[in-house]
Amino acid sequence: MPTITLRDAQKSYGTNAANAVSNLDLEIGDGEFMCLLGPSGCGKTTTLRMIAGLENLSDGEIRIGERVVDSVRQGVFVPPEKREMGLVFQSYALWPHLTIEHNTDFGLRLRKVPKAEREAQVERVMRALDIEKYRHRYPSQLSGGQQQRVALARMLAVNPGILLLDEPLSNLDARLRLEMRAELKRIHREFNTTIVFVTHDQWEAMTLATKIAVMNEGSLQQLGTPNEIYDLPANRFVAEFVGSPPINILGLNGPDGSGLAGAARQYLARWHSGPEGIGSLGIRPEALHLARSDEIPEGSFSGPVEVTGILPTGGSWILELAGEGDPLFMTMHEAPEIDLGTKAHFWAKPEALHVFDTKGQRSTAFDRNVRRSTPTQ
Repeated sequence: MPTITLRDAQKSYGTNAANAVSNLDLEIGDGEFMCLLGPSGCGKTTTLRMIAGLENLSDGEIRIGERVVDSVRQGVFVPPEKREMGLVFQSYALWPHLTIEHNTDFGLRLRKVPKAEREAQVERVMRALDIEKYRHRYPSQLSGGQQQRVALARMLAVNPGILLLDEPLSNLDARLRLEMRAELKRIHREFNTTIVFVTHDQWEAMTLATKIAVMNEGSLQQLGTPNEIYDLPANRFVAEFVGSPPINILGLNGPDGSGLAGAARQYLARWHSGPEGIGSLGIRPEALHLARSDEIPEGSFSGPVEVTGILPTGGSWILELAGEGDPLFMTMHEAPEIDLGTKAHFWAKPEALHVFDTKGQRSTAFDRNVRRSTPTQ
């Protein structure tokens, strides 16, 4: 299937309303699993609906390969049924009076596919999704996870080049969601279908996607692989939205030179030629370590803390640390041999620090200096 390209795509629902999507440039490659990730109201579902043709652009352009499917300026709009895409909603939208087999072959019947070809295709898809044993049942006789498989099978049976999924797992319990994530990964691998998946769940995006587009207030914040999004967040919003427990943020704009914020300002002055332009410092919980003051590796950012909370989560532990008024959280994968009220020092390597300027954008100057391992002072 050709690449999907959005150029300066915009969607507004009124002259006085803020744009639901603003100046969106996005390219979705053939065979890619693209997740549109963001909080409610960020424009991710609107973007999916514009790709599907369920929403008209207010401005900009959408292409599938070299074919323009929506352009206000050119006066082009290709209706949804002619875009050769499959769409699975949050609601399964199965026909309650049809068996699972007839729900699955519904699209093929509409296309008047010959019976032998239709049956072979349905059999292949039902077997791939492990629902062939339910072929004579009705949707009401299946669990939520099984119904979700049927909804996917119905779309895959017509062999769409592009599969659009709008939060399809949100109605499932935790175990079924985990199973369906694995199922979607297998479907993507086996059918080599381009998938565009809308979710507000960061873990769904991180575990499923080959590329993630993080959105907020109608704008694209960052596009990258899951590792790029997590390890090199482009701005403070992405850093705080992706990660559980959330990233620790130390605000450095205040005048006070005491506490961890003051220590952070002094530390960053060694690495950054213009520390006055730094707005905040982020440290992932798993990047923090505890040690005695004489055990801290040279060059690390560190400070005194007190252990004020130990929170077991099953398989890992979250430690709450109080550092001169600035709370920090760290994660451990082994049971901590430490008591509440223990005083120690935290430390983090310089390459584990995320530095943002006063506008919340990532400091590339700090990253460059750390990679070179050459403090400016």
